[in-house]
Amino acid sequence: MTQNISRKNFFVPQKAKYICENCGAKVIGGRYNNHCPKCLWSKHVDDLLPGDRSSKCKGLMQPIDTFQKGKKWRIVQKCTKCQKLFTVDSAENDNFDEIIRLSQNPIPIQKTKRRNH
Repeated sequence: MTQNISRKNFFVPQKAKYICENCGAKVIGGRYNNHCPKCLWSKHVDDLLPGDRSSKCKGLMQPIDTFQKGKKWRIVQKCTKCQKLFTVDSAENDNFDEIIRLSQNPIPIQKTKRRNH
């Protein structure tokens, strides 16, 4: 069972092993590596705060873009189930070739049309 330690604006989950549901890689997840370092996919487990693990969606999060903020790379992910967008920090052991590929060829975000009621 994962135990969370509360912080100001996020939770810090203890490290936990899991299998990436996208590529099958064995991963040890935690605060800064909540995505697969091989394919950069993750699972929609957080809801209101990073690390809260309270989302009911549980859809897979596809990496669609990356960008550099200062010296840190950020990964933009889109939930394949509910379409929610998240931006997460990269980790030291992430597949840097994939980060660069996504920064050069981002996957377009399709805008949904709003219905007028």
